[in-house]
Amino acid sequence: MNIQWYPGHMKKAWDMVQSHLKLVDVALELRDARAPLASENPMFAQLLQGKKRLLLLNKADLADPVINREWTEYFASTGLEALTFNAKSDDTSVLISRILKEGAFVHEKNRRQGRKPRPIRLMVIGVPNVGKSSLINRLVGRTTSKIEDRPGVTRGKQWVRLRKDLELFDTPGILWPKFVDQQKATHLAFLGSINDLILDMTLLAVELIETIIQLYPGALSERYGIEESGHPQEIFETIGRQRGAILSGDRVDHERTAVMLLDEFRAAKIGRISLERPKS
Repeated sequence: MNIQWYPGHMKKAWDMVQSHLKLVDVALELRDARAPLASENPMFAQLLQGKKRLLLLNKADLADPVINREWTEYFASTGLEALTFNAKSDDTSVLISRILKEGAFVHEKNRRQGRKPRPIRLMVIGVPNVGKSSLINRLVGRTTSKIEDRPGVTRGKQWVRLRKDLELFDTPGILWPKFVDQQKATHLAFLGSINDLILDMTLLAVELIETIIQLYPGALSERYGIEESGHPQEIFETIGRQRGAILSGDRVDHERTAVMLLDEFRAAKIGRISLERPKS
């Protein structure tokens, strides 16, 4: 399955981010902890060059905790501090402290130049569905952004005042124009960062089954009470029957089964599964 998705609103969002970048002091890049490499937009490295930058591995509660630690150690070895986070429940005090530390140069510069203090300006950036809106709502303590578990929903730009010394620039989720690495594209599709409507959900679910068996043998057996032997397509059919997704003529409802599988993976009901591991 060849996956490509770069709708027009993402190009507009990219242009908007570029035009506002000069106003930003610190960039907070969000990635999905389950796939930190696939959820890295390769265009961000050049875009954020010269900016103070923090990396947040969000949805860490859905990822394998052992692999989470491996990723934070890996990024630390590259000189980039990465924090694991669950935007829906984690305390934000440590994160805010790190942001203020990275942006402290703003206050120092204003002091030296005799200027009136201004808030540190933070930009939150990432690919679709990594939890930017949930994070912003968590930081502010109220609903400021429309949250939907669909990529491409948060399209508008907005500045949000977090506190008197910190304000935030919210950006839409942005992908890149062409996926060269189809494994990364598939991982993004597993995570819901690509619009499900453009995907062959049955084929995607079969690929997910194959991936889970390779990475976490026994997880599907424990969740669905099935044997994991046989071709992934056969296992897919067995899961559909086990869950009662049957059409007339005793046929498995492929669409219903695929949506169920992907939804349960994304919600960690099959287990805390990390799709990627740091290279040794």
